[in-house]
Amino acid sequence: MAENKVRFNLKNVHYAVLTETMTTSGMTYSWATPVHVAGAVSLDLSPEGDTSPFYADGIVFYQSIANQGYSGSLEMARISDTMLKDVWGLTLGSTSKVLTENANVNPKNFALLYQVDGDADNEYYCLYKVSGQRPAIGSETNEESKEPKTQTFDISAIPLADGRVLARTTADTPTATKTGWFTSVFQES
Repeated sequence: MAENKVRFNLKNVHYAVLTETMTTSGMTYSWATPVHVAGAVSLDLSPEGDTSPFYADGIVFYQSIANQGYSGSLEMARISDTMLKDVWGLTLGSTSKVLTENANVNPKNFALLYQVDGDADNEYYCLYKVSGQRPAIGSETNEESKEPKTQTFDISAIPLADGRVLARTTADTPTATKTGWFTSVFQES
């Protein structure tokens, strides 16, 4: 299949809560089944890490680049109640059915899976270890027209202990891998 010339249209955002376990052989990772979050609007990520030049002989003799993942923001039409409970630990009252946020509850890390359309083929992405700030809360009055108010939250995708940060399909990725992308977090066999 031909490689994409352009990309457009973020969709199929999923999250999968990450469980990290320290064993005698090192850190192991497992993810819950990915959960779809409807209403993807935009994802804006910038690389994190420093460039450190080493000077010798009057020139940059060697340069190291640290890959510390990505940081940015995810904008959604609305963050689902399920994601609020799974990631940020909001609790649902058994009788009142009211969601309550508790400042003493730590958010959970998660994998972020999503799809971006291309002119030749869709691309599928997985960020393995993402932490997210609580979503912003806001609303506006209606004027001449009704415009939805989106929710945005800052995210940081950092490397796993083995160095993995991101996985992305290519034009040569088998159809079976793409078709099953959102059934579990991708791991190289």
